[in-house]
Amino acid sequence: MKRKNIHAFTFLGGFIGIFFSLTSTANVEFSSTLKTEIGITDKSTLQKFESVWQPELNLSISDSLDMTLIGRLRFDTEKNLGYKGDSFDAYGTLNGPVYEANNTDFEIRELYFDTQMADVFWRLGKQQVVWGQADGLKILDVINPQNYREFILDDFDDSRIPLWMMNAEIPIGEDDSLQLLWIPDQSYHRFANNGSDYQVTSPLLVPQPVTGIDIASFKLDKPNKIFQDSDLGLRYSKFYNGWDLTFNYLYHYLDSPVYYQQLSNNKVAIDAKYKRSHLLGLTASKAFDNWTIRSEIGYSTQSYHLLDSDSQAFIDYEGIGNAQDLSSVIGLDWQGLEDGMLSFQWFQSRLLDVDNDIGSAMIRPRNNHIYSVLYQQNFANETWKLEALAMYGVDQNDSSIQVELSHMLESNLKLWVGADLFKGDKQSLFGQFNDTDRLVFGFEWGF
Repeated sequence: MKRKNIHAFTFLGGFIGIFFSLTSTANVEFSSTLKTEIGITDKSTLQKFESVWQPELNLSISDSLDMTLIGRLRFDTEKNLGYKGDSFDAYGTLNGPVYEANNTDFEIRELYFDTQMADVFWRLGKQQVVWGQADGLKILDVINPQNYREFILDDFDDSRIPLWMMNAEIPIGEDDSLQLLWIPDQSYHRFANNGSDYQVTSPLLVPQPVTGIDIASFKLDKPNKIFQDSDLGLRYSKFYNGWDLTFNYLYHYLDSPVYYQQLSNNKVAIDAKYKRSHLLGLTASKAFDNWTIRSEIGYSTQSYHLLDSDSQAFIDYEGIGNAQDLSSVIGLDWQGLEDGMLSFQWFQSRLLDVDNDIGSAMIRPRNNHIYSVLYQQNFANETWKLEALAMYGVDQNDSSIQVELSHMLESNLKLWVGADLFKGDKQSLFGQFNDTDRLVFGFEWGF
């Protein structure tokens, strides 16, 4: 089954015309990377044989105007990771792949213009904006939605879904700045397809089938008004007494739909809606000799969680409990190792102002804690690198381990071998993928 984003095709055609008119006078730089990765499960089956070509074009149109275009063509010989031409419901009108069929897709990853006017730096177009400093999990890094085709195993730079937006950086004094974001692009998380290796199945995240209850209907209510449904962001960055500080505010739609469920006559009608929330955040980091301390705090006025289908609250509140969420991460990095680094993180999420009836029926615990350790080590003049990230969920007793050994064979040729391991109960965040442990082999060539 083939899918084409007609709006993106139309936009691409218009851009090609503009491109040829600009390149006649602009300075042009072109580069690209070709990455191939093979994944083999612990059952000795081939999970993926994926090749990704990512071209990048940079135009210096004038002294004050630059343009960047990044594309991505992906092909996978296997059918285990979800690209089968399914619906584009997660994407906004002008977003999403230009072409997608079976295990192939092509998209404009990023397309933006950089300019400076009245001492304000402007980046206009499709782009990624990163807030926060946490490894492995996200608290403030929620500007761009994420593609969960491989859960959280893919690099965030590759799994983020770039958005069309206006991004303005306003300098304040010598060290401070104010960032303003206007995001009319209504694109959201894209989850792995049903039946793929990383299909989300945990009751923490998706409604569970109930014996004797059939699904009567499923409806997705997606915002589609460019101005009324826009997201707005504000970040103030400050350097004070050796501390790098940011103060963040985001008015946005949560990137995962809320699955309201109405029971009637042994049938359930699922009404999935995207809901608004205010996010207030703070980051702080400072280096002390070989140590760096990092902290990140996010307060969300709205968060939504599934309820136990056997509870009365499930019927009263249509299967969803609403609460405020206070999340944080404290990180401690040690660079005392020769050519190496150790990083420790403590994530915590606490639900606030929860009614007792809802709290006792929530599948997710009110307090959730995850610890992580990151180890990086370079060898042989940084031609070899070992990296390992381990995360442990205290409340669910589940874990994730990612290990990679890479070698720079040439300055533009990287080889690697790695392993991705999960452990835990099928109901937990990491444990739901307990059967998807794998070895990976790959190379990346830049040219």
